[in-house]
Amino acid sequence: MDFNYDQLLEAARAKIPERTTSGERFELPKFDAFTQGGQTIIKNFGDVAARLRREPQHLLKYISKELACIADLDGKRALLKGKFKHDQLDSRLKNYVSEYVLCGQCGKPDTNFIMVEDSRYKRCEVCGARSPVKSI
Repeated sequence: MDFNYDQLLEAARAKIPERTTSGERFELPKFDAFTQGGQTIIKNFGDVAARLRREPQHLLKYISKELACIADLDGKRALLKGKFKHDQLDSRLKNYVSEYVLCGQCGKPDTNFIMVEDSRYKRCEVCGARSPVKSI
């Protein structure tokens, strides 16, 4: 059995599975929420905030303002007064990520907040861009 390099290479490539993911390292997290009585409980709120590298209080303030409801933290859970559907929660989270997490220049999620004088800015660790963020 005599094989040349090209034949071996083609045989090896045939055994490699096709890519099943988009290749992006950042995927938008989703809330794991349920309704109990007159409130909505987001079980993984702390984990979502940690994945976004944001303070849970900041994210909670945004969500409660957008949904016009009272909200509290209970450990890693968020308690929202009112009944909200998954798509309502996920669309608000997507808007939050777009405005407060992703870099406006390169689109990467590697940003953090910095204070310059009395203003809050979103600074990208990848490209170095800096942009002001609206206060909540």
